[in-house]
Amino acid sequence: MAKFYSELTSSLREFIAEQKLFFTASAPTKGRVNLSPKGIDTFRCIDSKTVAYLDLTGSGNETAAHLHENRRMTIMFCSFTEQPLILRLYGQGKAIRPRHPEWQEFYPLFNVTPGERQIMVLTVEAAQTSCGYGVPLYEFKQQRETLINWAEKKGDSGIEQYWHDKNQKSIDGLPTQIFSD
Repeated sequence: MAKFYSELTSSLREFIAEQKLFFTASAPTKGRVNLSPKGIDTFRCIDSKTVAYLDLTGSGNETAAHLHENRRMTIMFCSFTEQPLILRLYGQGKAIRPRHPEWQEFYPLFNVTPGERQIMVLTVEAAQTSCGYGVPLYEFKQQRETLINWAEKKGDSGIEQYWHDKNQKSIDGLPTQIFSD
């Protein structure tokens, strides 16, 4: 049965810390819904009402565009182990970039990772657990290094050029604000 929480309890935070994969969902007022899988050690629980993840350079920048437009975001975790559980975090998000005053508050919480683009911060309005009985069992093997290797080969100037070429607008044409603070 689904259960709602107004904040993250210590057991929910422990569950999050055990997960190797999470999904983010956002949508513009009009346009496509974006659902993205995330891995690598990029997620942090800041407190019982705030979570954040280090967003790495990718093919698009949909979440940033959607958060700039309406701030709505959902983050989901699934247990793929013996103990089934799905956890969704609903709330208001924002993108924090290196030029933003809050960068220095959040950035030290993360490991330096090639290709880092921004930090997505979610103010949790509600958390919901559900059974996860239909989610299959999977065994974690390892994180992929492909994205990190790609970013290392590009270097800082190559990453910035990639942002310029591919990350300034969403697929629906919304601005991502990648070069603003």
